[in-house]
Amino acid sequence: MPRVDVALNGRNYLIGCEDGQEARLRHLAAYLDSQLRAVAGRAPLAGEAQSLAMAALVVTDQLFDLKAEYDALAAEAREPAAAPEPAGMAPAEEDMVVAAVDHLAKRIGDIAAKLDRA
Repeated sequence: MPRVDVALNGRNYLIGCEDGQEARLRHLAAYLDSQLRAVAGRAPLAGEAQSLAMAALVVTDQLFDLKAEYDALAAEAREPAAAPEPAGMAPAEEDMVVAAVDHLAKRIGDIAAKLDRA
């Protein structure tokens, strides 16, 4: 099991991880270190344990916000998409369609009459 040396708030820690996870562990430690430094900047007199606890709460709060957002998006994705409402025609368009259908009906009638005479 590889062990990675990471720095958190100025202290080095030797942390074990699975093979191939060393870079990810370093990346996670760097993020946690940035949160620790932000906490230390807001509460410079806090002890190490309190700073770690506060940083853990900040990161957990971020995680919960992201999880809530993910859950909302997942629920939205599971809902069937509503069919779009058919667009209605303007009265002028309806009049044109009715006139065209009437014209076609008359032509069909004329053609049928010619076929009957033939």
